[in-house]
Amino acid sequence: MSGTDRDTQDTVDSAAVITPESLEKGRILFAGECRFVAGATTADNLPPGTLPEGAFAGRSNVGKSSLINALTGHNTLARISQTPGRTRQINFFVLNDRMMLVDLPGHGYAKAPKHEIYRWTELTDAYFRGRATLRRLYLLVDSRHGAKKVDRDLMDRLDAAAVSYQMVLTKTDKAKAKDLEQIKERLGEEIRQRPAALPCIIATSARESSGIPELRAMLAGLCEAG
Repeated sequence: MSGTDRDTQDTVDSAAVITPESLEKGRILFAGECRFVAGATTADNLPPGTLPEGAFAGRSNVGKSSLINALTGHNTLARISQTPGRTRQINFFVLNDRMMLVDLPGHGYAKAPKHEIYRWTELTDAYFRGRATLRRLYLLVDSRHGAKKVDRDLMDRLDAAAVSYQMVLTKTDKAKAKDLEQIKERLGEEIRQRPAALPCIIATSARESSGIPELRAMLAGLCEAG
């Protein structure tokens, strides 16, 4: 198997293999308009679930906004901030009138007030429990550091809520190849023990656009399945 084929095989979903056809479907989906439609600060003001949803979560400064912007091709769609913990609501973006991208508040920011952390946790748990249109959550992990306790805490909550999730390594352009492989191996061993986690890991770099076409293809697959 060539290096390219092996990289493609690494992005295999539990239901489908990444193919030229699925990559093209992802490209077409994300070539459409993506616009902000709602920001929810409480469970009561979550917008109606009418489209299949792919949600993104991760520690503060994991590169979530950069990844969403790279996926959609809009440099300012998801605000990038030097201030950790800035996303304090659940933001909803409708993509091509076919699916919803959901940006969840960053977790694990120690300097946030405790009442704010509690409110975010309650809000996201309400979203996990009651969102029938949530097809998958993508949990972003910095490729230089691997999963932390706050990530595992979120995995526990997702497992308990039976929310399907997949691990996405970010900032791979900043990680050494040997270190990256070790992180992927350790994370792979861990998620195999997780009931709601998909077994494959997506490695991405928003700066170099690596992994972006594959992630678009997976999201397009959710849209078709929805």
